[in-house]
Amino acid sequence: MPEVAVLAVLVVILILFLWLFFTFIPVALWISALAANVRVSIFTLVGMRLRRVVPARIVNPKIKAAKAGIDIEINKLEAHYLAGGNVDRVVNALIAAQRADIGLEFGRAAAIDLAGRDVLEAVQMSVNPKVIETPIVAAIAKDGIELKAKAKVTVRANIDRLVGGAGEQTIIARVGEGVVTTIGSSASHKDVLENPDRISKTVLDKGLEAGTAFEILSIDIADVDVGRNIGAQLQTDQAEADKRIAQAKAEERRAMAIAHEQEMKARVQEMRSKVVEAEAEVPLAMAEALRSGKLYVMDYYKLQNIASDTAMRNALSDGGSPAAPQVAGQ
Repeated sequence: MPEVAVLAVLVVILILFLWLFFTFIPVALWISALAANVRVSIFTLVGMRLRRVVPARIVNPKIKAAKAGIDIEINKLEAHYLAGGNVDRVVNALIAAQRADIGLEFGRAAAIDLAGRDVLEAVQMSVNPKVIETPIVAAIAKDGIELKAKAKVTVRANIDRLVGGAGEQTIIARVGEGVVTTIGSSASHKDVLENPDRISKTVLDKGLEAGTAFEILSIDIADVDVGRNIGAQLQTDQAEADKRIAQAKAEERRAMAIAHEQEMKARVQEMRSKVVEAEAEVPLAMAEALRSGKLYVMDYYKLQNIASDTAMRNALSDGGSPAAPQVAGQ
């Protein structure tokens, strides 16, 4: 009985050892590498485990590259993995580039991948160009007519400029700028409608691909529509603004005239008040003159006759019938 118990313990220990051994050391992966004629030592796989590297993420791309005839050092693959790159995608890009006869090295592919770009998509775009459709771009010709154009840009990825090169948004922005410049420099919107290829030629001559990660193959104007008559609208708005300014100035002049009229009326009223006050003082002055002997009775009669003549002339000038002259002393 004791011997059986010891044997059972040994069996359990052996099973645990084998389980730990095959868990920590990817023997199956090592055998697959040997079958694919890829030399990877078992100690290298153990070192990957110790460096917290998933061996399958390194060995499987290594096997794939070896089968495609591409020799990549396993240390480079592991370094790219530790740097945060996608090893499998880089290897797929290298294989696609080799099949398409595109000169792409592992260092360049790894740099593109670490830069955040899809290196496999870039290789595929180099083989199969991509069509970028711009949004509707509105521009105004010199005759004031608005045109709305949409362009399709055929681009091919430039592998050498993928690192540090501008993306699709830059291409779209530059094409939109070229469309606005071409339409804006046209004397008439009819010229653009008759020859829409002028936009393509002008935009291509600007060298829009400079500093970008793409090579522009062609720019095709997909659609050109006529929009609003901006020139007429601006003239209408200007005329309306001039009208409002003129109305404001006329209102200002009218207000000033009314104020001036009110001021003149106030002055006339003031003068009339002074005249009334002066007329009220005339009898007193005449009485005082008669009392003091400065004015005689005959002089007074003459003044009364002169006043009567003046009243009659005023009545005749106003178109009314003259009142009967008052004889002094009556």
